[in-house]
Amino acid sequence: MNLTEVVRLTNATVVAGRVESRHVDRGFCSDLLSDVLTLDTDNMLLITGMSNLQAIRTAEMADIQSILLVRGKKASSEMIQLAEESRMVIMETALSMFNTAGILHGAGLKAVY
Repeated sequence: MNLTEVVRLTNATVVAGRVESRHVDRGFCSDLLSDVLTLDTDNMLLITGMSNLQAIRTAEMADIQSILLVRGKKASSEMIQLAEESRMVIMETALSMFNTAGILHGAGLKAVY
């Protein structure tokens, strides 16, 4: 799934990075960033409500390049700067994590497990 489709389906706003050429195959929802570190999946979208620098650092360690913040959470300027430096995409949506996952799964995004 192209990230432009993720943006369209979730009515998200892109706050860092460029979505035009980005593609994700699988999605993972978690606010427990320690769970993210157990994953070994390429081209994954992290769907989370954790809007802090730890989320970006965790994504770096897990080689995740695309993050969708849910529940109206906003990325701080520090998060945006770090994401830009790491060539990550950060998007924000007002939808709940449950609704976001359901919409994206229904449109063909596969679960990690």
